[in-house]
Amino acid sequence: MKEKTEPVYARRRGVLMPVFSLPSEYGVGTFGKTAFDFIDDVASRGASIWAILPTGVTGYGDSPYQSFSSFALNPYFLDLDILIQEGLLTKDECGATDFGADPERVDYGKLYQNRLPLLMTAYARFVKLPDHEKLIEDFEKTAPWLDDYARFMAIKDAENGIPWYEWPEGLRNREPAAMAEIAPKISCEVGFHKFLQFKLACQWSALKQRALEKGVLIMGDLPIYCAYDSADCWAYRDNFRFDRDGRPTLVAGVPPDYFCEDGQLWGNPVYDWPYMRKDGFGFWLRRLRRTSELYDILRIDHFRGFASYYAVPAGAPNAREGEWIKAEGQRLFNAAAREELPVEIVAEDLGFITRDVKSLLTRTGFAGMQVMEFAFDDDPANPHKNKRWDGDIRTLKNKIAYTGTHDNPPLAEWWEGADERTKELAEKYAGEYASDMPRGIVKATMGSNARYALVPFWDVLLLGSEARMNTPATASGNWTRRITPAEYEVFKKKLGELLN
Repeated sequence: MKEKTEPVYARRRGVLMPVFSLPSEYGVGTFGKTAFDFIDDVASRGASIWAILPTGVTGYGDSPYQSFSSFALNPYFLDLDILIQEGLLTKDECGATDFGADPERVDYGKLYQNRLPLLMTAYARFVKLPDHEKLIEDFEKTAPWLDDYARFMAIKDAENGIPWYEWPEGLRNREPAAMAEIAPKISCEVGFHKFLQFKLACQWSALKQRALEKGVLIMGDLPIYCAYDSADCWAYRDNFRFDRDGRPTLVAGVPPDYFCEDGQLWGNPVYDWPYMRKDGFGFWLRRLRRTSELYDILRIDHFRGFASYYAVPAGAPNAREGEWIKAEGQRLFNAAAREELPVEIVAEDLGFITRDVKSLLTRTGFAGMQVMEFAFDDDPANPHKNKRWDGDIRTLKNKIAYTGTHDNPPLAEWWEGADERTKELAEKYAGEYASDMPRGIVKATMGSNARYALVPFWDVLLLGSEARMNTPATASGNWTRRITPAEYEVFKKKLGELLN
């Protein structure tokens, strides 16, 4: 009998830094110089992963997990200085535009009002270039999702921003006559959105090339669900549990638990897994192909929903009356494995984890997550616990360890509120670093036997409650924290101390 051998993993350490959090004089981080500098800076200090949040086009609530498209990139990330260098904008035009005055916060209202009109100016100059049509045509051949997305955004603009399920029936249902009638009215807007994606693709490609040269893997994040008001639900409706009018029959959520007696009602449409299975999982495979173009490592959000998912009747006031329904994750990931996509997948296996979820994670071979803020209790079976790495590459565990995620309070805030027993266990874990808590947790996490370890930038700096990125179940005030230029200088020093 052939002896079973355990896989040998490469050990990597890195930082969670959302693109929008990078410093910029234009109100939000971009794919420009500061992103290139970030890659250079973390690589020179020993980091080999740059983890980011989803990069999709944000809508109501500004959440990167509620995007207008699973395929398109966020136009806010288009770097203006590069457009200036290309002659599509001027420094004066950019400097005269109000993007918000607070270097610690993204002002999404100002970006929505002022950034897109500025980019329309760039587009007006782009269409005067003699080869502009060929550039877009060539790009569109590599982006089969582009036309649906651009038409969706253009019609949304023409309909004053209302969601697609409130559009006139012909447009809502993509009837050929209605689509043909509106086509000449929105041709400029369609071209504009294709231009934005073309330029974003160019800038991202250059950025990813720099990361490759520096030995830094980019880790992206893929939400399991699509936003209801999205090009995905409009253009690929058969993949979702909708009625004939495009209304969800079931929506996603989380059942009641210790933290929320009514559960969480997310409201996203759930997938029609039987249809997807008959279709060969075409929609999901297209999503995975797209993300494999963008990232080296892919973190799939809410992995447990691929084993079974919690569905609530549409229109329910809360998530109390939902039910668990079996999903087709194993067949999907088998199909994805046959594609041999050039991306490593890790699973966000947090929440209500049952035997079927554990089994699916084992069969896929994906790395699971450890969150150190959840690790310090007296339960020896707690999956968030890890050990100090002994230096033998064969002893690395197939885990990705975080001090905390974007949904957790910053480590410094968490430490202030921790009880004495939790602190006692954390200090024991930190070992020789226990004299400097909670930084000792960060050091020990980086030295753990997890194959990947990631620290959010706010935990590198040990920022407090003011730096919290997201508070789950709150609709506003999230996804805004940026790192200031002064903080960034301290960040580089502290990261070097952590990794060396």
